[in-house]
Amino acid sequence: MKILILNGPNLNLIGKREPEIYGNQSLDEYFKVMKQRFPDCTIDAFQSNHEGVLIDKLQEAMGKYDGVVMNPGGYAHTSIALADTVRAIKIPVVEVHISNIYEREAYRHHSYTAEAAVHSIVGHGLEGYAEAIKYLIASF
Repeated sequence: MKILILNGPNLNLIGKREPEIYGNQSLDEYFKVMKQRFPDCTIDAFQSNHEGVLIDKLQEAMGKYDGVVMNPGGYAHTSIALADTVRAIKIPVVEVHISNIYEREAYRHHSYTAEAAVHSIVGHGLEGYAEAIKYLIASF
């Protein structure tokens, strides 16, 4: 199974940004461990702070990946365009949020992209990425 992990704005700062919320481990360090945990999967990771680049990556995933694990960051709460792309690509997308968006600021409680995703995992820290991969594997 081939999986794309797609991360949105500011997620390149995980491990440095607000460690009390996001922890001290960087995504690069965590994804090295993930590749070892799921040896039967090909896992590619990509991060961008730019909405259009994330949309392009989702579109490029068609025919290349079996599933996408996406943490859209703040775009979850603002980007109808990103949600439309998730609907358009016909690849299962599992949304992940490291923190529990429903226990944070009120403006984070609604996710446009979660409405388009096949599943959403929130508040499980970095382990949410592994849970998303397990979900995708079980779906095939």
